[in-house]
Amino acid sequence: QVQLVESGGGLVQPGGSLTLSCAILGGTVRRYAMAWFRQAPGKEREFVAVTKQSSGTQLYSDSVKGRFTISRDNAKNTVYLQMNSLKPEDSAVYYCAADASIIVSSLRQAYQYDHWGQGTEVTVSS
Repeated sequence: QVQLVESGGGLVQPGGSLTLSCAILGGTVRRYAMAWFRQAPGKEREFVAVTKQSSGTQLYSDSVKGRFTISRDNAKNTVYLQMNSLKPEDSAVYYCAADASIIVSSLRQAYQYDHWGQGTEVTVSS
């Protein structure tokens, strides 16, 4: 049974940085496409970033491109989301997701992912 465990959320001032981590338990990160989604109160869950296994394809939402970086450490079985230049509108619960067989055209679609973490909250406020 694959489990995803996120950490690293917290309160940060606008313009600050945070790094989120997502560790896979019961699986090997190199086998999975690993993504980050976020959900703000009253809003739908939205795609943030993804790193595809094998090809190394990385995609970002337009709202975070140039500010966020997704990376994976296969030795630590962990995926990271480095978030810089944070804005109040980045405040949300951030979820890690994984899928072993997702195709490139579906990488931005939350319902395509089989495994989810419990979420970690990020609040950007002065």
